[in-house]
Amino acid sequence: MIGLRAAVTRLRRHYGRAPPVVSRDPFQLILWEQVAYLVPDAQRRRAFTLLRTQVGLRPAAILGAKPSLLQRIARVGGSIAVASRAARLQQSAEIVIDRWQGDLRRALLLPLAAARRALAHFPMIGEPGADKILLVTGAARLLALDSNALRVLDRLGLVRPAKDYRTTYRRAQASLAPVLPRDRAWLLAASGLLRRHGQELCRRRSPICTRCPLQSRCPSAFTSG
Repeated sequence: MIGLRAAVTRLRRHYGRAPPVVSRDPFQLILWEQVAYLVPDAQRRRAFTLLRTQVGLRPAAILGAKPSLLQRIARVGGSIAVASRAARLQQSAEIVIDRWQGDLRRALLLPLAAARRALAHFPMIGEPGADKILLVTGAARLLALDSNALRVLDRLGLVRPAKDYRTTYRRAQASLAPVLPRDRAWLLAASGLLRRHGQELCRRRSPICTRCPLQSRCPSAFTSG
């Protein structure tokens, strides 16, 4: 078995530096998640860039945009549920304006549990998405674990899996919290590297263990490779 820090070090050597975050504004990070669905990050970035240049990223601009324009942009971010995703952009803008006086950064001033609930309330965000926003904005010290990153930690034996994703996620956060460094840059890099590794090599189906930089220390390698 390998520890978290050693695993992240090996992943950094293998993949190089993680790309910079797209924004540190919580509302913009919500838009980043909503504007695309189940597409590569490069495609998500194209849709987000169109949203920024053709509409703007402020809540008032999103709320005042024509639904047809938002749908065209959302389509760049994938063909699934285009109209619904476009509507969620405006729904989120309305929540920020009505509940947070147009500035979602107010939510980050709440105690951690309340801030997490406030962010998870937005469509397509949920608890893992809320934690990612809290990490990126510097409001909390934690790992942002999407399903890919969580799968990597599970296979490495660093988390105790449960029958459902939500319970496994919460167990992971609770068990990792005492060993996490305070360095936000490290936490951001670790989150990105674990996610990328789960996408490219430690895949849900047919993981490519023979190319994995963690293979020699992974208890799952010989059963899933």
